[in-house]
Amino acid sequence: MPIYEYECKECGESFEVLVFGNKKVKCPKCDSEKIVKKLSTFSMKGVQKGNSGCSSCKVTSCSSCK
Repeated sequence: MPIYEYECKECGESFEVLVFGNKKVKCPKCDSEKIVKKLSTFSMKGVQKGNSGCSSCKVTSCSSCK
């Protein structure tokens, strides 16, 4: 059950919707179906590379690389 980000082309409202199956999505502000799915970014907080260091300082445990 993914959460998608949308923008309404009628009123400009940005919103998120938890999508179940083939659920039709409508704008919560104006009830329009003229919406577009926005490009979402995926974040992985706390993921650390191996001991390769970063490209700017070549230190393996640099606090500025996190």
